[in-house]
Amino acid sequence: MRRVMTPSEKTLWFLLRRKELGLYFRRQHPIGPYILDFYCAAAKLCVEVDGPMHQERTERDQRRTAWLAKEGIRVIRFTVDEIGARPAVVLATIARGAPPSTA
Repeated sequence: MRRVMTPSEKTLWFLLRRKELGLYFRRQHPIGPYILDFYCAAAKLCVEVDGPMHQERTERDQRRTAWLAKEGIRVIRFTVDEIGARPAVVLATIARGAPPSTA
């Protein structure tokens, strides 16, 4: 999974790895039974990129988000369209989602 990224994941990874937010993200990071698209351990923040298949997997995504919340991990989700159309807004949203001590 790490080698093949969608265009939206590539765009987001490019933005996150520049560390403009002062956060260190890992991509395709395993936690428990899940693999997170992007994860910042210091902020306990998961950023997920939702493609068209996620429209059919809402229950599964809700269970995943609930499990991560129990572990103290916040999840922010973006659609591929949001990332492509408004990358600066996506980055600002991620910054707002990180605790003040880490961003």
